[in-house]
Amino acid sequence: MAWVRNLAVTALVALIIGWFVLAAREQTGFVVPPVDGFMEGQRVRFIHTEASDPEVAKLLTQMKGSPVLTVPSLANAPKESLANVYVFTNGVAGEGPFKFQPDVFDNPPGQAGYTPLRALQLVSWKRPERARELRSAGEVKQALTQGEIEIKQPGVVINMPMITWPDGHR
Repeated sequence: MAWVRNLAVTALVALIIGWFVLAAREQTGFVVPPVDGFMEGQRVRFIHTEASDPEVAKLLTQMKGSPVLTVPSLANAPKESLANVYVFTNGVAGEGPFKFQPDVFDNPPGQAGYTPLRALQLVSWKRPERARELRSAGEVKQALTQGEIEIKQPGVVINMPMITWPDGHR
């Protein structure tokens, strides 16, 4: 009978959490939904809150239904205060902004070079039919060196704080 009590308590806690989320959404108008990506071969979760380009902000807003603000001055951030986000424009189907694989990040929190400000790197497979999922910045760089992909740097900066990162950190 202990399992019945545990089940009832779990259900009650789930209802309270659900009510809290709905109440927060009602009070503030929205809750920023997390997005999945890859860093150092592992799944990570992050949010995107601002972008320097209005078209990118619009795309990210549509992606999760949560407003991403346009902040043009982000594009003026010094290069040394930026990390990279690799966003795929073709290849393996997935939940990325262009409906391809999730984004890949370098410089995890707690290491030199971490910053939530990310320089957008648009990754395109030269032969999309040979695409595979890349899960680390190292794999992206290797595919670039081997001539499998090309990367365009449109000069867009996005604020993308991490919620979870490799090795179970939060």
